[in-house]
Amino acid sequence: MTQHLHSKRLQRPGYGTVLAAVLGLVAALSLGAIGQAKAAEKTPVDRWSDRAHGFASLAGGTTGGAGGKVVTVTDQAALATYAAAEEPYVIRVSGAIAVEPFGSDIVVASNKTIIGVGDTGEIVHGELHLNPGTHNVIIRNLTIRDSYVEGDWDGKTTDFDAIQMDTVDHVWIDHNRFTHMGDGLLDIRKDSRYITVSYNQFTNHNKAFGIGWTTNVLTEMTIDHNWFRGTKQRNPSADNLAYAHLYNNYLSSQVADGDPVWTYGNWARGRTKMVIENSYYDGVQHPYQADATAELVQRGSILRNTTGRTDAWGTAFDPRSFYDYRLDPAAAVPSLVSRFSGPQQRIGVTLHVPGDYPTVQAAVDAVPDGNAVPVTIAVAPGTYRAKVYIPATKPRIVLQGTGHDRSDTVIVYDTPAEYGGSTGSATVRIAANDVTARHLTFSNDFDEAAVELKGEQALAMKTTGDRIVFEDTAFLGNQDTLMTDSPKLDVISRVYIRDSYIEGDVDFVYGRATTVIERSVIRALSRGSDSNNGYITAASTWTGNPYGFLITRSKIVSDAPDQSFHLGRPWHPGGEPAAVAQVLIRDTELPAAVKSSPWTDMSGFSWKDARFAEYRNSGPGAAPSADRPQLGAADARTYTVANYLKGTDGWAPYARH
Repeated sequence: MTQHLHSKRLQRPGYGTVLAAVLGLVAALSLGAIGQAKAAEKTPVDRWSDRAHGFASLAGGTTGGAGGKVVTVTDQAALATYAAAEEPYVIRVSGAIAVEPFGSDIVVASNKTIIGVGDTGEIVHGELHLNPGTHNVIIRNLTIRDSYVEGDWDGKTTDFDAIQMDTVDHVWIDHNRFTHMGDGLLDIRKDSRYITVSYNQFTNHNKAFGIGWTTNVLTEMTIDHNWFRGTKQRNPSADNLAYAHLYNNYLSSQVADGDPVWTYGNWARGRTKMVIENSYYDGVQHPYQADATAELVQRGSILRNTTGRTDAWGTAFDPRSFYDYRLDPAAAVPSLVSRFSGPQQRIGVTLHVPGDYPTVQAAVDAVPDGNAVPVTIAVAPGTYRAKVYIPATKPRIVLQGTGHDRSDTVIVYDTPAEYGGSTGSATVRIAANDVTARHLTFSNDFDEAAVELKGEQALAMKTTGDRIVFEDTAFLGNQDTLMTDSPKLDVISRVYIRDSYIEGDVDFVYGRATTVIERSVIRALSRGSDSNNGYITAASTWTGNPYGFLITRSKIVSDAPDQSFHLGRPWHPGGEPAAVAQVLIRDTELPAAVKSSPWTDMSGFSWKDARFAEYRNSGPGAAPSADRPQLGAADARTYTVANYLKGTDGWAPYARH
């Protein structure tokens, strides 16, 4: 914005004051505990985390490619190049990659995450191979399939595993599907340490999962929530493991070929110490067995239609002396594991700030250009004093605070427009499409009362992308707090803001984007004037766009004197005549600070030529007057959240709630 008013805001409430005010308005906005509980009932409970658990979480943990660039691969050459690189990478496998020659290895070096995009990432006819000395590897959400050679049921001719590793440490194998390979599905050998294998499916195979092949007793392994079905042996077999913790695994539909010895479930071999807890065995021969030299403790498992050995002797070890874990009831295991094991559409890439990346911008920079599947940047509680820019080349980012409250995670800077212009003042700029921000506070804490500058506009947020969503966010500032814009006048961008808080004084909700603010609190801050403390909106809607700003089912509050605040004025950037403001405020409570003639002119343009209206507002600031255009009931049925946002692609972000 170009205009500057010299009177200053006298006092800026602290975050605690703001939070208390917002919480006091929750009931009025129908955001109470009952509504939240109903919403929670509809939210699916995902049984996964992006952090390794069990033994893979110990001795420094397993983080894979965290901190490295994120890349998406669709062919063998790219997968092989990034997997074998010296530097860390998060490698997303999109679609099926057929490996040639048949049965060949893809070598995976240290500090890598290899993860399927959605539930479609596949490696076909090939093996992921971790050479001795490899460490810190995560393999998730992939299907690895079909390197079986007809007639080689015992894998004596070929050695085409799905994943093979020798003398490695800190590896997490999670939410994969392994099926119909040439030898073993998963082969973890030769003193590999600190391994967790969780939520995988092992299917249609003879030798499913073997561990050990060493006389040393070093390997520590957690094996939980895996589904073994249509397999014959090694489900798993564990040879000389120091600690093998198996819990909540599901063994079903075992291959029934009449073999009295080499068809079995779990086997503690050599000097293995094994603990089995709350697993479910259905139609399994020899559910669990142990060599005389091994120790096996079993508790809480369910056996259904089983035959053969169920060995248990010795004391083994106490897993909880190493780590905490969630133990599900054995009766729930078939349902849980069949639903949540294997690749999942909703598993994606989460980049942690500051755990994986030191700053929010560093995490944004790691996101690949043109990424097709959402990448979540999880920001830990704290105050991040730095600017953030999400360029147009990096769509589908979810920026999410991880605190209990949006005030726990604050992105803040203090630049005014005097230094870099209006756009340059923005603490956060979002130029990409399909960006969502949740549970965060965006702030520009430039103190306009402390200095005299020509350009005191100070944006907390500027967006130019399309399909931008803000949920449970706060925007803190004075003049020009929140700008929702588009790349150019006749390009329509859409922004949806819900359950949020916006504060400011002059033109603090402005721009030309189609913007819906729903179920939110807007705080109009006093600048100490008895007559004019500012303007809530300053829309510059393209004349060809019927939908500018919609504020609905919200509450406007103010500490300004009565009759001292405008609802808005028409902004024509650079005198552009085709920028004709459209603002509708409906079903919203207005404070006494709102003027009885709430719309006003700007830069020689009459507010009466703009498209300003109200509908069914309430509160002391909503009293009718001759200068308050009201929307008719028939038009009100057209100017809805759905119509503002649907565009030509049917966008309906509100439907997710």
